[in-house]
Amino acid sequence: MPTFTALTTLSAEARAKALGDAMEALEPEPTGVGVFELEDGSGLWEVGAYFTERPDTAGLAVLAAAFDARPFAVSELPETDWVAKVRRELSPVEAGRFFLYGSHDADRVPADAVPLLVDAAMAFGTGHHGTTQGCLFALEDLLAEGFVSGRVADIGCGTAVLAMAAAKVFDTVPIASDIDSVAVEVAEANVALNGLSGRVRCIEAAGFDHPEIAAAAPFDLVFANILKGPLVALAPDMERHVAHGGRVILSGILNPQADEVVSAYEGFGFDAARRRVIGDWTTLTLSRG
Repeated sequence: MPTFTALTTLSAEARAKALGDAMEALEPEPTGVGVFELEDGSGLWEVGAYFTERPDTAGLAVLAAAFDARPFAVSELPETDWVAKVRRELSPVEAGRFFLYGSHDADRVPADAVPLLVDAAMAFGTGHHGTTQGCLFALEDLLAEGFVSGRVADIGCGTAVLAMAAAKVFDTVPIASDIDSVAVEVAEANVALNGLSGRVRCIEAAGFDHPEIAAAAPFDLVFANILKGPLVALAPDMERHVAHGGRVILSGILNPQADEVVSAYEGFGFDAARRRVIGDWTTLTLSRG
């Protein structure tokens, strides 16, 4: 069965979401519509849809004009077994003692590694992205310094890789939270897959806005691998929820954005302890004075 995509960009979040809603009424009907902020610092939003029939290009043109978006780019995708492709192309990731792998590479786990299993079929990232790697390396650096954490939170946890890593090296039950209910379900599945049921608490929450998070604070360590905008917005909540002497590991930050994030957190009593750059992405480790 062929698959078609239709993609456009525009500059306002409200219009982008309204355009996404309007696309649901197209004929033929899309099988899925997504609205995402681009991670390049441009402020643009991408609106895209998938179709199993060639989309109505005239209807798309009308929508683009109505919402002041760029003309839609329509493409036909080749038929591909994407999970098989990912399994072929994603080799295990080593970040210090941590070994991130899919079940198809179970025979490659070193005996002395801390294993983290995330299958290619799981959504919300497999950990091969430079931001997740950066966070794991940042955790490795803290461990090398002798840092020990009692209470841990993974805000915007996705697959819960970071919360699981913390559960395996600290005597604690990290809280892994995400604003997306499907991400929370994926996180719970990964926790069970790694034999950590009862060792990581997965909850649906926007940032720190949840009674369990409030009750567990202050945290000794907080991960937040999201995007620059939400990270800056979280800075005041980080001050309220992180213990004095605690650490925060932040990623999802394009390299040119790092100084802005550091400046925002310095305004709330955090000191930049370390930066790690992997490709286009910066991971920051900050300490609260």
